Amino acid sequence: MVRGFAILLLFQFLGEVLSRSLRVPVPGNVIGMALLLVALGRGWVSFADVSEAAELLLSHMALFFIPAGVGVMLYFDLIGREWLPIVVAFFVSSFAVMAATGWTAQLLDRLQCQGDDDDGE
Repeated sequence: MVRGFAILLLFQFLGEVLSRSLRVPVPGNVIGMALLLVALGRGWVSFADVSEAAELLLSHMALFFIPAGVGVMLYFDLIGREWLPIVVAFFVSSFAVMAATGWTAQLLDRLQCQGDDDDGE
């Protein structure tokens, strides 16, 4: 499990380094996850090495929201003044994510059906 945590932290670190050095507007942990996905897909990192650590982190995911919740409590006055843009941004971004997820699922389903048809010929 320690090896899995080390691998996850290494990829997060690489993502942070790339994000800060390239000055891209993408968080380092997102870049790190993309790098980990590529490494898993290429077989550079074994799924078995990171699965146990990832499952442990996922089982305690609710704990990771406590700092964010405490942070929100510090800005109640700002949220009270800017509630309308926050609510609009919440709903617009939620619907954008749902639409993008649906379109991606439809595209992947269509591609999978084409692959199945090509295999059946």
